[in-house]
Amino acid sequence: MLKRKTKNNNGRKSQLLIVGSFLIIIGIGILGGKIVNNYLDKKQEQDLINNFYEQQEEYVVDVPVMEEELVKEEDVEQEEKKETTTPTINYIAVIKIPKIGLEKGLASKGSYWNNVNRNIEILSESDMPDVENGNVILAGHSGNSGVSYFRKLNKLQNDDTVSIVYNGKEYKYKMVNSYEIEKNGYAHIVRNAEKSTLTLITCKHNTNKQIVVICELVEVI
Repeated sequence: MLKRKTKNNNGRKSQLLIVGSFLIIIGIGILGGKIVNNYLDKKQEQDLINNFYEQQEEYVVDVPVMEEELVKEEDVEQEEKKETTTPTINYIAVIKIPKIGLEKGLASKGSYWNNVNRNIEILSESDMPDVENGNVILAGHSGNSGVSYFRKLNKLQNDDTVSIVYNGKEYKYKMVNSYEIEKNGYAHIVRNAEKSTLTLITCKHNTNKQIVVICELVEVI
């Protein structure tokens, strides 16, 4: 009788071991899938940026200016899914912020990808970097989503550098000011109108405020 009981116990232990091993394998598979997907997304983004740099010498763009309201920063979860096919990404510029490890392509104003819920957005009121005394205005999400490209924008300090590569040139800016405003769909921008500037806008996570960062052009190379 004792021998039979031991055999039954051993059988149950073996079954539990098999089930436990199976669950561990499933967990590893799910985690591995997420890591692979993140790697592929980053690789695709880097390939697009590299392609943009390769095309700079011969790239000429006539950026459309669309009359539209300032885009409100909505929850990423509400992103539209109406399109049956996703349009190809064609970058016209790249923004680089070394302090926060950001290098991201920018799409033209009229494109599907120029939307704060998909990318860093060039607002309709924005100038391009080559406009003398103009103001480039970019908006991006904070938070923890996959499109929260400005999640670390609050870490920038005065004299930190931001660059935009556009039309074969690199426009280097330095941060000169930052402030907070109430989030109401519009941004109150305070800048020196006699200088070429770059304005970066994002939400302050879990608040009803937005962060506005003002940078001034210091060099074009």
